[in-house]
Amino acid sequence: MEHILTDDLQVLISVLPPHLKVALADIGESQNLLEIVLDLGRLPEARYTHGEKILAETEVTEADIDYIVSRIGDFSEDNRAGIPRTLHRISAIRNRKGRVVGLTCRVGRAVFGTMDIIRDIVESGKSVLLLGRPGVGKTTMLREAARVLGDTKRVVIVDTSNEIGGDGDIPHPAIGKARRMQVPKPALQHEVMIEAVENHMPEVIVIDEIGRELEAEAARTIAERGVQLIGTAHGQTLDNLLMNPTLMDLVGGIQSVTLSDEEARRRGTQKSILERKAPPTFDILVEIQARNRVAAHNDVAAAVDSFLRGRPLSPEIRTRDVETGAVDIRRPETRVHLAPRQGERATARRERGDGKMGERPAHHALPAPGAARKPMRFYPYGVSQDRLETAAKALDVPIRIVDDVNEAEAVLTLRNYYKKRPPAVVDAERSGIPVYVLRSNTIAQMEGILEDLFGVAVKDDPLSQALQETNDAIQRVLNGTHSVELAPQSAFIRRFQHERIREANLFSRSLGKEPRRRVRVYASEVG
Repeated sequence: MEHILTDDLQVLISVLPPHLKVALADIGESQNLLEIVLDLGRLPEARYTHGEKILAETEVTEADIDYIVSRIGDFSEDNRAGIPRTLHRISAIRNRKGRVVGLTCRVGRAVFGTMDIIRDIVESGKSVLLLGRPGVGKTTMLREAARVLGDTKRVVIVDTSNEIGGDGDIPHPAIGKARRMQVPKPALQHEVMIEAVENHMPEVIVIDEIGRELEAEAARTIAERGVQLIGTAHGQTLDNLLMNPTLMDLVGGIQSVTLSDEEARRRGTQKSILERKAPPTFDILVEIQARNRVAAHNDVAAAVDSFLRGRPLSPEIRTRDVETGAVDIRRPETRVHLAPRQGERATARRERGDGKMGERPAHHALPAPGAARKPMRFYPYGVSQDRLETAAKALDVPIRIVDDVNEAEAVLTLRNYYKKRPPAVVDAERSGIPVYVLRSNTIAQMEGILEDLFGVAVKDDPLSQALQETNDAIQRVLNGTHSVELAPQSAFIRRFQHERIREANLFSRSLGKEPRRRVRVYASEVG
């Protein structure tokens, strides 16, 4: 359950003119107060969660505004100020001469438990982007994420407007053990983001309000180095982000592609289509719909691809009970996976190596050398068990065939059986068990499914070869070589190389320009 750590409300009220302090005390309901709005020549208002109330019958004067301005910190270039060691934010409206003619005094609260609804997502180690309308709780959730992760990881907050860590040089205790870097000017946020990675070796970077193209580019650079990102951006849904030309790069971007006549006929589309341009910077996107309800896209690459094909994937809906704090997770209904043809699998491998398909989903990640795979339980319906076992042996992956569909992790069937909707397949879909439909009862089709499910790396897989080269380079550096330069690779593969190097407690940097951009491994950090 949520409970307020502190809101330091009396500190905010203390900077208000005396007659407004009295009015707020008469109204009460301080726990529901959101902000106080003062505009020159208008009646002062207090905005609560359930509506607005007038604080006085006299208009706001210049003296009232000057009274507040003289008692708070200096305004930055984005016209925001605060009160030292609190989370309150005072935003100014100026006239053309630069004089303050309006103030929005927003109450800042630190709330424990607000991140419980997505705690497993944040602690997964994947980069997470939070979206939501103003006031829905993005920054509160971001602050809580920094505090929770700071207990076990090196966390650095890039605090552009001092909203996460509060105003002043000493950060608010709500961020826990996380470290805070302030930004001198909003336009320099991207430089501070890069500085945080280069100087302080964080495992997690927390960023509020990614809103400029340079910041989006800096986020991609950070993600490519294997650092987890937790950030917020303007927008409410994935659709909004894809329509924003400045920020669409956070989810991979969009480009127009012209297909050949044959490919257009095969896909059943027009010749000119939209496709994702690059791997997404953030692995997971969370739409904050309300304080206790979110929609999570657990695979941003797949979500964007499906959206561009006109078949958007349903997000995972999470709701939290206000009384008990219990989180209910409603996953989208199971979708049927059609096995690719053998030629399509080869093409997919090549495209993965070229960085055209983006990151592999979590269950496609290549296992660490020598890691034991857990046997996967299959329920074959109308599929040859002998051929399935032969395919598993050929790929050296562990499987177990079960007789009860409810014990299975995946169901395999043929297309003609699936069309008849047998009870076993229907039960599997209702239970959320994925159904994989084979085009034919052949070993090649079964190998294609197993390759995808187990993330099997074939010998000619560019990613496998690049990681082997990375391992060799790491060993050379550990043996005394100052630096080793790797072969040029795509951005997709370079990201895996940076992660592998970081795991070895070494340093790396990308050099050169595409298509000759490459990674260099160092024994120590370079300037």
